[in-house]
Amino acid sequence: MPLAGVARAASIDPQAWAAYKGAFLDPGGRILDTGNGSISHSEGQGYGMWLAVLADDMADFELIWSFTRTELLVRNDGLAAWKWDPNAKPHVSDINNATDGDILIAYALALAAGQWDRLDYAQASAAIASAILKNAVVQHGGKTLLLPAASGFGADDRSDGPVVNPSYLIFEAFPVLNVVSPSPLWQGLTDEGLAQIDAFAFGPRNLPADWVSVKTKPQPAKGFPAEFGYNAVRIPLYLVRAQQGSSALLARLGKGMASDGGVAGTFDLKSGDLKDVLADPGYRIIVALAECAASGNPVAEDMKSFKPTLYYPSTLHLLALSYLSTKNGACR
Repeated sequence: MPLAGVARAASIDPQAWAAYKGAFLDPGGRILDTGNGSISHSEGQGYGMWLAVLADDMADFELIWSFTRTELLVRNDGLAAWKWDPNAKPHVSDINNATDGDILIAYALALAAGQWDRLDYAQASAAIASAILKNAVVQHGGKTLLLPAASGFGADDRSDGPVVNPSYLIFEAFPVLNVVSPSPLWQGLTDEGLAQIDAFAFGPRNLPADWVSVKTKPQPAKGFPAEFGYNAVRIPLYLVRAQQGSSALLARLGKGMASDGGVAGTFDLKSGDLKDVLADPGYRIIVALAECAASGNPVAEDMKSFKPTLYYPSTLHLLALSYLSTKNGACR
């Protein structure tokens, strides 16, 4: 597997990484979701592994991967159980997978394989990537779709299925996963994913929903709040990091997700009303990053310093800062 080309130099400040680890990494290799009862999940483990690669910290990568491998990769299809609860017996309280977590884990493993010349990481990445293609990628109406999980979201599972989550499209991962598990489906996910996000412009703010039915004409999925919520806030971050999406799309997303003074928010899609103010720097920097990529306005200096708050916005903040580090402060 020619993975040397995906290796990257460290792009996270060592002090920021140390602060992140101190707040969210326990000694057993578990990333704690401090905004959700300190559970762990495949998403958090994948993010932690990815950040460890970006920090060039092989020891902590191995620690996080060891927990992930032994505690979450317990399904019979090669995907990770999504939820690990320290207060539940057994700790895996929901065996279903979350496909974004699987993508993050496989992507981090592929990056680690290239960065540290580890064949075992490449092989593990290939196995998970192949399982994603087999169990969570489907064809519908001639389009390549990423299902949020192996069960529960397909055309046979729901009356409005397939249902997708556009924030699960981690575009920068797909070309790398195509190296470890070659398939035209990865390019299909990129092409259709970009088309989806472009088309998902609901309500007066023209924003995507967290959960979208694509059975026929796209619409917010039944049984979920019709909102631009905590899932969707990371869509512009993924687009910018992958250098995907037009300036017009990024401008629309940045404008739509901003409340007063450029602070991010979650929004009811029917009314356009603000639901939650997202004043954490980890959310605000995504608005700034989208605007920067769309128009060239630089990200304000006060967002470029890192101090951990809660797990999720802190993770997004480090990913944004890592990207800016590789671009010398530019956004494109």
